[in-house]
Amino acid sequence: MIKIICVGKIKEKFYRDAIDEYLKRLSKYTKISIMEVDDIDYSNPEVSMQKEKDLILKYVDVKDYIITLEIEGQKYNSMDLSKKIDKILSINPNITFIIGGSYGLSLDIKKLSNMKLSFSDLTFPHQLFRIMLLEQIYRSYKILNNESYHK
Repeated sequence: MIKIICVGKIKEKFYRDAIDEYLKRLSKYTKISIMEVDDIDYSNPEVSMQKEKDLILKYVDVKDYIITLEIEGQKYNSMDLSKKIDKILSINPNITFIIGGSYGLSLDIKKLSNMKLSFSDLTFPHQLFRIMLLEQIYRSYKILNNESYHK
């Protein structure tokens, strides 16, 4: 099973439609769920991250393999990411991805991470990044199942 914990809610219909499409595609391969927590927007980033941490922790199971999405994380190409996901799932049936809020993730959440993953040195809107993560998970399953998928 794959769980994605996200800070912030999706408001725009076109983002929700894309997310729903990837969730539908992924249902062929795995059980997947998305948990949204409120984006706490205080003028103090530390206070915001601490409050978001408390909301995130409600959904974290420390038995899961936890992957935090961080700009400082390891970068993979799609083939290597698919192999990494396959290896993780061979030893742990549950992967939890955590996407932080506007200020990132608290140090306490980062310490729980089994793997820090980065897609780029660029900054992306959280709504768009959620779609990018779903697409890469879907691509990983297509690769692992030797199924064709556009490049």
